[in-house]
Amino acid sequence: MTPPHEPSGNRPSSEGLPGGDAPDSTASSNEPATITGALPEVIVSDEADAPKATNNLKTGFILAFVSYGLWGFLPLYFAAIKPTGAFEILGWRIFFSLILCVLLVTVTRSWGKVAAVFRNKRVNFTLGLAGGIVSINWLVYIIATTTGHVLEASLGYFINPVATIVLGVFVLHEKLRRLQWAAVGVSLVAIVVLSVEYGALPWMSLAIAGSFALYGLVKKNVGGRVDSLTGLTFETAWLFIPAVVALVLVQTVGGGLAFGHIGALRTTLLVGTGVMTLVPLLTFAGAASRLPLSYVGMVQYFNPVMQFLAGYLLLGEEMTTGQWFGFAIVWVAILLLIIDAARAARTYRRAVRRAGRSGES
Repeated sequence: MTPPHEPSGNRPSSEGLPGGDAPDSTASSNEPATITGALPEVIVSDEADAPKATNNLKTGFILAFVSYGLWGFLPLYFAAIKPTGAFEILGWRIFFSLILCVLLVTVTRSWGKVAAVFRNKRVNFTLGLAGGIVSINWLVYIIATTTGHVLEASLGYFINPVATIVLGVFVLHEKLRRLQWAAVGVSLVAIVVLSVEYGALPWMSLAIAGSFALYGLVKKNVGGRVDSLTGLTFETAWLFIPAVVALVLVQTVGGGLAFGHIGALRTTLLVGTGVMTLVPLLTFAGAASRLPLSYVGMVQYFNPVMQFLAGYLLLGEEMTTGQWFGFAIVWVAILLLIIDAARAARTYRRAVRRAGRSGES
């Protein structure tokens, strides 16, 4: 919904996150170019820098958990807005997100960045495409969380890293390590098991994972040239007219808008969808600038875990034995990816240290 989030087998699709808010990359130039390769760790080269690095890590982890905590809270948030329909929630989310983005751009005096992106047609249209893809992610996620399918939505974010890896192979022709291939194979087994259990493909999970992975792939073409706030401003601006059209259709042929007719609290929650979109995105950007990317990749699983717990414990969704078995297989795939990411990061860190020692000599 999330995000965060150039695709990577080891890092989150950033602007994840649930509902598809993937933060833009701010990675340094020494990051490996491939999306499935090892990610750099923070290496403290001087003992005097250690306190600063430690504080950065603490702050980064706090910001990361705030981000993923808010994204994990979204199922409860959207459930509280019922009986508002998914298309209306999506329309207001886009509308109020854009208003909040414009306000923040004004307060932070960032119109120069906006103007620069606007003049760059390639980046501008890429962000428009990304906005279209993330709107699909948002819509499916909202449908899932307002129709009693939170567990299926959480499954989508559990398998998102695998979907990202698959895109890396077929679109960017990247080579996978053995554990990554194993994770892909195990995930396919899980999808088969869950399809048999559901009696159909878990389309919500696959749509959420696929759209978010594709969103990250498109955002990879923008890279670190666009910050999170500017990126979301353009994405919601491109979506503004479709959002207005959707709201008009809901009003005219969909039985009427719920906004203003569902009580003050629920109406306020609809307005707050803009805040729930932008705040975790910005706190994630702060976390990503302070944490090693491999750490960020690990923390990303906090989001679907929270969604799973919210659906199972708080919203009372049931799990059959077959579903538990299918989810357990998915968790095995995730464990394989975590082990692979840790090994790759360790290998990369050692290589950087050897290169540093060679340079000194």
